[in-house]
Amino acid sequence: MRLEHVGRRHGLRGPWVLREVSLDLPAAALVRVVGTNGTGKSTLLRLLAGVDAPTEGRVTGRPARTAYVPERFPVALPFTALDYLVHLGRVQGLGRAAARARAGEWLERFGAAEHAGAGLAELSKGTSQKVAVAQALLADPALLVLDEAWTGLDTGARTALDTAVRERLAAGATVVFVDHDPRRLEGEAAVVYGVEGGRVRETARVRAGAGGRLPAGPESAESAVPAVGFPPGGAGTVAPGGAGTVAAGGELREARRGPGAGVGGGLASGAGPGHAVASSAPGTVGAGASARIVIVASGGGRALPGGLPGDPATAPGADGTTVLTVDGARSDELLGALLAGAWHIHHLGTEGGRV
Repeated sequence: MRLEHVGRRHGLRGPWVLREVSLDLPAAALVRVVGTNGTGKSTLLRLLAGVDAPTEGRVTGRPARTAYVPERFPVALPFTALDYLVHLGRVQGLGRAAARARAGEWLERFGAAEHAGAGLAELSKGTSQKVAVAQALLADPALLVLDEAWTGLDTGARTALDTAVRERLAAGATVVFVDHDPRRLEGEAAVVYGVEGGRVRETARVRAGAGGRLPAGPESAESAVPAVGFPPGGAGTVAPGGAGTVAAGGELREARRGPGAGVGGGLASGAGPGHAVASSAPGTVGAGASARIVIVASGGGRALPGGLPGDPATAPGADGTTVLTVDGARSDELLGALLAGAWHIHHLGTEGGRV
């Protein structure tokens, strides 16, 4: 799969989120995408999955069966968990019996079988995420794109997803992922792409015949972009056979392939403007002053941890959540402190936009 001089902007005169992206996505490989908050990682993943069409440039060679776990889950849909999975399985080309069987298997693997008959709106955040991940694995995709898919999962489900990723790789699929935890599948990625300032560059690649990963090009490992960010999970979008895109809301839309332009009829992402955020050494997010990160979190009755990094502004949110706003340079520290305090992250975005 190849991206050639690809750019993406929102609106006719909106700011460019990504520009001049040219890369060859390796086949049958694990690919990690890293970058500071708001740099366009999710936009890159949507372009790879075919959910967004490029504003300029072209995408060629996307596998016929592509599955995607994006940021948001459609809890308002009038489906039970099982019916939703069966619906998406049918869209992906499975027969009804096969779709039902595979849906049951994946719910069981992720520890959510007891919720098969529950309505989507009744599910907890963690169980919703299990359904979101399960839908992407139903039909053995050749390209699996995971945008913070582990966020919200319990330990058993995270382990099950790690195993599922390795199974897809063993079957010859390519898996592209973003995750806030630098230890996620550590040492297993064949290629690491860093997103910074609207550009994408290869920061590391496994050298053939060697056990280690080497920095790509003239940059050293010290210039690699750190992996941060906790967007919430969501139900997936699948491009079965290149024929259509299933929206997160379950609606089948026509998708036409222009000459090498990827899925041209996919849903608009609705993402807000991107922010160019500089990066320095690993573990440091050198965000510009304009990059203010908004985090929506809840503590299940627990008080906010004391001494939070970045001295975030706080405000009450909906349904008992707390909205914290912090400079991008301290956002990864703040997220880590919240998680260490057993707080749940519902949403991560930038002021006026979405990561």
